[in-house]
Amino acid sequence: MIFKLTRKTADFYKILCCIFFKQSDKGLRYTHYGFTLIELLITVAIIGVLATVAVPGYNAYIDNARAVQAIADIFNIEGKLESYYRNNNGKYPPSLTEVNAQNTLDPWGNPYQYLNLSDPNNKNIIGNARKDHNLVPINSDFDLYSTGKDGQSASPLTAAISQDDIVRANNGRFINLASKY
Repeated sequence: MIFKLTRKTADFYKILCCIFFKQSDKGLRYTHYGFTLIELLITVAIIGVLATVAVPGYNAYIDNARAVQAIADIFNIEGKLESYYRNNNGKYPPSLTEVNAQNTLDPWGNPYQYLNLSDPNNKNIIGNARKDHNLVPINSDFDLYSTGKDGQSASPLTAAISQDDIVRANNGRFINLASKY
């Protein structure tokens, strides 16, 4: 096959030569195109500034998404507990095992905490119940909560380690961060 040089291919070849080569008195020679050190430093600085602005916003978004997931999980487990309550003569289960929620982990990888407060046989249970700032239990039927990002919790919601917990309060009328209760 013989290659024919047409006007179109010749023009294309000229354009390529103008882009990659510079005309001099010695003929065509290769020119070096690149970035200077200052241009690279400015680019790195701009990327650094954008990262310092974007990373905290992204982390806040991830934390909020995890809290929303924990709220949805608690609402789902609460539905299972209420179903058990209706099917078992008004008694809540002693643990999450009876409603097949024992292996449910919160978005931070910790198991959900459950405490049956309506069991009249267990007198010490009220001492372990979650409490508000007046040290009054926040539920009368059962406590259900996530220990939050730090994986730690204390009975009163005002404790520093309880502020990131996702709690169920007012017998299910409030499910959100303990710091918002």
